[in-house]
Amino acid sequence: MPIPTQPFGRTGHESTRILFGAAALGGMRQEKADAVLEQLLEAGINHIDTAASYGDAELRIGPWMREHRKHFFLATKTGDREKAAARESLHRSLERLQVDAVDLIQLHNLVTDHDWEKALGPDGVLEALVEARDEGLVRFIGVTGHGTRVAAMHLRSLDRFSFDSVLFPYNYTMMAQPEYAADVEALISRCEEDSVALQTIKSVARRRWNGDETRRFSWYEPLLDPEPVRRAVHYVLAREGLFLNTSSDARLLPTTLAAAAEEPVAPPPEHLEADITRYEIQPLFTPGAHDSI
Repeated sequence: MPIPTQPFGRTGHESTRILFGAAALGGMRQEKADAVLEQLLEAGINHIDTAASYGDAELRIGPWMREHRKHFFLATKTGDREKAAARESLHRSLERLQVDAVDLIQLHNLVTDHDWEKALGPDGVLEALVEARDEGLVRFIGVTGHGTRVAAMHLRSLDRFSFDSVLFPYNYTMMAQPEYAADVEALISRCEEDSVALQTIKSVARRRWNGDETRRFSWYEPLLDPEPVRRAVHYVLAREGLFLNTSSDARLLPTTLAAAAEEPVAPPPEHLEADITRYEIQPLFTPGAHDSI
């Protein structure tokens, strides 16, 4: 069956529940990136999520936008916190993507108090993005983050500004942490009330790298076997309203797309617990010890 769509918050766009995480393109040559992007067209994926900091990802997407712009909701991110730098970053992204405007610009990884105060304060990045929206350079504004504090920080951000989307880690081991789960549930409830799009990341994460010399395509070690990947994807998609951003390891894209094309059924907890034991899955973020990328 085709990968289902649902409203991307209040934007008016029906996005596929799988959003393509373009970090996967960051280190690729154009011909390899073209082959990956062809998979999106074949699967009907209509939403690309990239960032200024994802290596050459915006450059790899750019040539595609000349022909396929109408097929995709296009999102990027800026990690800048000050107004002038953020405006420069946005214009650079538009040039690299070869577009006049993006659908969504996101404040990248806004989780620390210092960054929050600077980004949302006077002459901060938010001022630049609101002006860009008024000028027609962006249509919507979102906020993203990593770590166990992110859901609580997103709630704080939504109190300050009416963001159109949020992005945060969501998988079985992260949600097994009671404090994090409580914050996520509060965030989901708030976003459902206000029609804010809910993007999730790290669905197929196995653990942090343990020091081996395996070639790495993401900053964390992902699950690779198809069955646990399938269960991890279904864990997210079985919850109505969530979107799943694909891994920066492009090897997982076909398996993820195949799982998303099935009717999502929440895996029994005992199956997920068995995966944790067999594959030694660990939460990527834990309070205090491992709480950043």
